[in-house]
Amino acid sequence: MRALLLAASLLAGSVGPALADQAFPATLAGHAILPAATFVAPPEGAPPGFATSGRFTGPGNVRVEQRGAIPGTTGPAPAGRGTGLSLPFAGQPVQGFSGISPVRGEPGAYWVLTDNGFGNRRNSSDALLMFHKVRPDFRTGRVAVERTTFLSDPNRLVPFPITTDPSNSRFLTGADFDLESMQPVADGFWFGDEFGPYLIKTDLAGRVQRVISTRLDGEEIRSPDNHALQVPASPAAHVAFRSQRSGGYEGMAQSPDGRRLYALLEKPLLTAAGAPEGRFLRILELDTARAEWTGRSMKYRFETHGASIGDFNMIDDRRALIIERDDGEGDPSFACAQGANPPGCFPNPARFKRVYLVDLGNLDSEGFVRKIGHIDLMDIRDPNRVARTHGDRSPTVAADVFRFPFFTIENVHVVDADHIIVANDNNLPFSAGRRLGDADNNEFILLRVPELLRAR
Repeated sequence: MRALLLAASLLAGSVGPALADQAFPATLAGHAILPAATFVAPPEGAPPGFATSGRFTGPGNVRVEQRGAIPGTTGPAPAGRGTGLSLPFAGQPVQGFSGISPVRGEPGAYWVLTDNGFGNRRNSSDALLMFHKVRPDFRTGRVAVERTTFLSDPNRLVPFPITTDPSNSRFLTGADFDLESMQPVADGFWFGDEFGPYLIKTDLAGRVQRVISTRLDGEEIRSPDNHALQVPASPAAHVAFRSQRSGGYEGMAQSPDGRRLYALLEKPLLTAAGAPEGRFLRILELDTARAEWTGRSMKYRFETHGASIGDFNMIDDRRALIIERDDGEGDPSFACAQGANPPGCFPNPARFKRVYLVDLGNLDSEGFVRKIGHIDLMDIRDPNRVARTHGDRSPTVAADVFRFPFFTIENVHVVDADHIIVANDNNLPFSAGRRLGDADNNEFILLRVPELLRAR
């Protein structure tokens, strides 16, 4: 019934003018850190070769077998900085997380989704897809990885060749899918992918049960990494796609009754001319019982400085949390001066990192969801000095101000009536937003935000 009421309100919408969102305070209530260099062994039954990962991350994605031969950097010179970790790695990196959800019946435990590998299809064929049960301990500041589940396709339901196709176990890799969002259900998990973009349903053991292509207004939506596309024989020919590369389902919320998934694209869809259709993102609705798109969609409007979203989760029947961010990393108090280059400064520091509260039941006449309010992740109060680290920043920054200055912040979920949890994706080993020369750790922060959660 709740899903039907929400659907009715989405169709009816609100024809009045959009209300300006409010800025709400956030107070740091906990800070826990999982070290960047955290690895797991490949699962039993995996084909040979997965004991080493990151062999294709060098120039031209040419194979490099020697472990530690490829230095991790934040990008090419002169702006790029070394991160202190080198590839290939021994084992599979637990690395950056791109989706979070509480474990039902286990307070303090969370499901987290490891990002696809090393950033794209070309360099991630030796990175296994997996998710974990973790437990941040905000008293000690440590994070325990209690269980790892590897995704697989033993029943051959993925409709295209996968990296481990000839094997019996058929474990999935970062060359097959780029999983960026997840939702647990009673009999398994739903995952949002960026390559298709696809929605993928698995059982509790991570075995694929179905793969669903994206459809909007009767059209199949594909990205340039969709496995059905190929490079044309003529350089003058074009490949038709509408979803931008790395612009698929970064966020995916679930209605409280589990009957609907709301899949949120990370970047605007493209027009036939190849330009973004606007400064907004599409939210598409899936009926989970039928595993079919309902045909209903909504729009999420970017702020002036917003470039991407990071995560999307419901807090009740109609209100949801969405991370909106820029593409900067590092504390702005350590920004490079005009003409200066790293490694002693951040060339493009973080400035716009927010968590928005939106109302999916209040659409304007154009189908845009209402933004109720937000918190600023670059201006978090820390009166009790809870922070475990501030990283590299100017001593002029007040000691009771905590910042979350990461390039990609891709995890947010409500914890209780007063708190939310937020975590970064550390893009191992290619991001260094906390310290100038160190690969980012996986940081979890507990934020007290009662005003935000009560806003309507």
